Amino acid sequence: MEQYEELLAAIQPAQGGREIRDVATGEVIGRAPVEGVDQLEAAIARTTAAQPGWDAVGHAERSRLLHAAADAVEQHAEALARLLSREQGKPLDGPNARFEVGACSAWLRASADTVLEPQLLVDDESGRAEQHFRALGLVAAIGPWNWPMMIAVWQFAPALRMGNAVIVKPSEYTPLSVLALVHVVNSVLPDGVLEAISGDREVSAALAAHPAVAKVMFTGSTRTGSSIIRSSADTIKRLTLELGGNDAGIVLEDADPAAIAEDLFWGAFINTGQTCAALKRLYVHNAVYDAVVRELTAVAARIPMGPGLEEGNLLGPVQNQAQFEIVQRLVESAKASGATIASGGTPLGGTFFPITIVTDIADDSELVQQEQFGPVLPVIRYDDVEDAVAMANAASVGLGASVWSSDRERALQVASRLEAGTVWVNSHGGLHPMVPFGGVKQSGYGLEFGVEGLKAVSASQIIRS
Repeated sequence: MEQYEELLAAIQPAQGGREIRDVATGEVIGRAPVEGVDQLEAAIARTTAAQPGWDAVGHAERSRLLHAAADAVEQHAEALARLLSREQGKPLDGPNARFEVGACSAWLRASADTVLEPQLLVDDESGRAEQHFRALGLVAAIGPWNWPMMIAVWQFAPALRMGNAVIVKPSEYTPLSVLALVHVVNSVLPDGVLEAISGDREVSAALAAHPAVAKVMFTGSTRTGSSIIRSSADTIKRLTLELGGNDAGIVLEDADPAAIAEDLFWGAFINTGQTCAALKRLYVHNAVYDAVVRELTAVAARIPMGPGLEEGNLLGPVQNQAQFEIVQRLVESAKASGATIASGGTPLGGTFFPITIVTDIADDSELVQQEQFGPVLPVIRYDDVEDAVAMANAASVGLGASVWSSDRERALQVASRLEAGTVWVNSHGGLHPMVPFGGVKQSGYGLEFGVEGLKAVSASQIIRS
């Protein structure tokens, strides 16, 4: 508890700021700085001054310091998890706050240990050509509110590893947890290499447009991603955009409903459904439809939901009122269309919304066609897998998808036809720090993680001799 209070004291402004409340209880947690373009300019001046020296220390020293940063995160893990749980709403237990903080240290170490060597392209009578990877300079990392700490690390760790300086701009909904994370990481980094600025959309737009920023990494909605593309156009910035998703899952007729129910549930409802690559529409063959729904509702009934600091809870509230209203509106729309509510459907108070499974719903329903980003899953019947593939691919987005079957080869065949950046078989949403991740269509472009992630935050230089 003492470490938690020390962290809060370190990141709050001396006076003023904006109140941040515990999502579950409404209690004031603390105050977040409200910084504007003047503060951004000062941060840009500090980072651009620090970056050449950071680049010059070399990969080995940067890797050592990233490991030291991971150590520091682990030493503050419980305080960080507690702050995250209160501000974001996710419980401490399960695949939630403690899990997210653990992922931060794991991804810091993965970035430190991933090797990107110069590549020999040609060495023959025509000459020699090598591809080298240089720092870009200054990278802007603009993050979301759903996994605020983990996604911040996904953005800044590889950028730092490659010799860039980074300015992190957290969501206005979850600034304190990211500011605390950056404060902990900065306890081991040189001054000015990593900065965080807590402001509104004006700051994000200024970052995207600023001529000193060489690259923008953004995770969030497709609409905001479009705005960042426009803001960045005049300076021809590099972009990595992980945007909206409406991930489809297809359950084939040979699947075992009891065997897949738990994984289906967490694929859809991890972080109370507030995950970009969560399962958001489920197409189930008519032969197993009723059994899948029955097994899913049974899992939902035994998963506890409540305030994040209460040990044992595995699901929390919807993070903010605006998102809660979207979830509620889409459920009401489904009810009005004649769909059946197999589980949940009625708000629980505050921004708590129960796990809601919606059945006998048409594919063209608003709940199916619009990303709900909350604890609601529409389950759509189909008879012909061709129809299921067509419905899954009809979306304008393509972040993730999954196929569920007892026949692996058949599942792989169906998976190869789905238009998504990642397709899982008999699971949904699992990530690995060495496996590239990114979307297609309006889910964005650019890859993160592993060697491809390092390449994405570097400039390729060909040297011919």
